[in-house]
Amino acid sequence: MPIELDDRGRALENEYFRRKEQELLEKMKAKVNSEETTNLHLQCPKCDGTLHEADFEGIKIDVCDKCNGVWLDAGELAQVSEKDSGGWFGKIFG
Repeated sequence: MPIELDDRGRALENEYFRRKEQELLEKMKAKVNSEETTNLHLQCPKCDGTLHEADFEGIKIDVCDKCNGVWLDAGELAQVSEKDSGGWFGKIFG
């Protein structure tokens, strides 16, 4: 049974894009596994300094090395406010 020309064209087009997607996925996997991505540092949203992880009463927070800004990840604000329930911070956010 002969394949119609339109069907063959669509099949070739689909195969072309499947190969291109596979090549792109392989490039992305190689980039993730390369040494360039292993030394990523977060940048401060305020001043573009580098964020370093610090320990505040058992809670890991991010502190900027340039502006000394403190950045909290999801859930860290709740942890800090629970620890400081009697202080001003706990009164505001508690």
